[in-house]
Amino acid sequence: MSFKKSLLAIAISTTMLSACTQEANTTKQPEVTPQETQTVALSESEKANQLFDQLFNQGVKRSPMMQTYLGMKSDYDKWDDISQANEAKELEITKENLAKVKAINVSKLDAQTTISYRLFTQRLENEIADYQWRFHNYPVNQMFGIHSQVPAFLINQHSISNADEAQAYISRVKGAEVLVGQLVEELKLREAKGIIAPKFVFPHVIRDSKNILVGAPFDEGEDSTLLADFTKKVNKLDIADEEKAQLVADVNTALVNHLKPGYEGLVSYLTELETKADTKDGAWKFPNGEAFFNNALNRTTTTDLTADQIHEIGLSEVTRIHNEMRDIMKQVEFDGSLAEFFEFMRNDKQFYYDDTEEGRQRYIDEAVALIDDMKGRLDSLFLTKPKADMIVKRVEAFREKSAGKAFYQQPAPDGSRPGTYYANLYKMEAMPTYQMAALAYHEGIPGHHMQIAINQELEGIPMFRKFARYTAHTEGWGLYSELIPKEIGLYQDPYSDFGRLAMELWRACRLVVDTGIHAKQWTRDEGIEYYTTNTPNAVSDAVKMVERHVVMPSQATAYKIGMLKIVELREKAKQALGDKFDIREYHDVILKNGPVPLNVLEELVDEYIKQTNA
Repeated sequence: MSFKKSLLAIAISTTMLSACTQEANTTKQPEVTPQETQTVALSESEKANQLFDQLFNQGVKRSPMMQTYLGMKSDYDKWDDISQANEAKELEITKENLAKVKAINVSKLDAQTTISYRLFTQRLENEIADYQWRFHNYPVNQMFGIHSQVPAFLINQHSISNADEAQAYISRVKGAEVLVGQLVEELKLREAKGIIAPKFVFPHVIRDSKNILVGAPFDEGEDSTLLADFTKKVNKLDIADEEKAQLVADVNTALVNHLKPGYEGLVSYLTELETKADTKDGAWKFPNGEAFFNNALNRTTTTDLTADQIHEIGLSEVTRIHNEMRDIMKQVEFDGSLAEFFEFMRNDKQFYYDDTEEGRQRYIDEAVALIDDMKGRLDSLFLTKPKADMIVKRVEAFREKSAGKAFYQQPAPDGSRPGTYYANLYKMEAMPTYQMAALAYHEGIPGHHMQIAINQELEGIPMFRKFARYTAHTEGWGLYSELIPKEIGLYQDPYSDFGRLAMELWRACRLVVDTGIHAKQWTRDEGIEYYTTNTPNAVSDAVKMVERHVVMPSQATAYKIGMLKIVELREKAKQALGDKFDIREYHDVILKNGPVPLNVLEELVDEYIKQTNA
């Protein structure tokens, strides 16, 4: 993945931008006095940070989509170039950037800049090393892809505050034809290598692609998703009605003459490709698939844990959580087995809101109330709090059938867009009320919003670290954030606490099933069976999760591995500091350095312990 693509992936909710740390160059330099050390270190650190920001900004400049995600309106009429020719060009830029970074005299850097050097170097080295795996993925799948990103991007990211920005929107609608054409070429390259998504993927992506072409101006009926979005935005402008009408007419033309043929070509190719797909689900089927998956685990977890080790950790955690759930069964005086309790929790109507608009609105309202309550408790847990606000929204109708259960979208750095917790309410049976609290805490506060908004607002570190995503750290914090509320007295209702455990159990099962599918050749059905047997979640949850494992090898292992490390380091700090331990300071160590690999995180905690005990 090129550095530019890494930057773009940062802004998308389902990314795998983990990297493992390398030791920094520690060449011994001539001794200098303490005063000289300070002067030289500041000078070399400033030079290094300027270079980091320069290379980051150059990457952003090469990515029109990243610019928009960051709230910038330069290149507002363009899409990224996703061709292999550009990918090769990006590889050469990455190599040039690495040479520039390696020229830094590491021994003269201060502590924080040394971390930045390590992270930046690792990022570049990993991208160069991982170029060999650039085809080992499914660029069109039920979780993400250009086919769904185009409408989501235009609707959620491309704001219109004047006529020029409306014209830029129209240009992007036109340009989608080329972008989707590049996507088809990428799929053909993978087809030639035998890398074709399993059969279950195709109905999802073909349906979602066809949905973009439903409604006016493509056929009779209500306005299509994109036409409705554009018209709504343009109608809010303070311009003449005639100009509004012309803009709407122009976007109609662009939709019919450019976007439509692009998507029709994609659907036609996907329909043909579906006939060549099989039901083999694991990465083991890829060329050199075992090596690819081991590398993916290394990148995702930022550890050296093997697939077998991760599988065993998962099995152990499943057993522990099952035992804690049996304790809750006793509290609520449930007479039956754990499997029968799961069945009760899965099907009893008291745990589900009506599958109606009223039921969905009730869910959103109560999720907002949970977030607002947690906002009032932050002072006891955090020294640093984000300035950016956060809102709760439903996943939009056009993508709710295939989108994940819940996810978070970061705020714009300039404050123009709040952070957003998206809840997928397509099937209310998949959103039990006993999981509502843990889900809101994970995606919102004190979870990803605290983490990502604070990260963006940090001062004194280079830009690339404000937007880094080490999945084990990022998602480990999200899962840890489900535990924090229990420790301050929430989850008083035993069913709600069961929901917390159910969420943690789900992540433990991920360790088992992800490695099962990609290293042990489990089938999709075997993965679904494991979830439905060992968790109280709906079958639809299990299906979506297993299908996510299939198209995102290793990604789902990050959550539990990351959480276990954060809890382990907290206990280490508690034992070492005793009465000096302050949970707020510990959380600052976790969050105020931005996402880092787990071994770097351990070094930061060790330094916190050392300084506190000094």
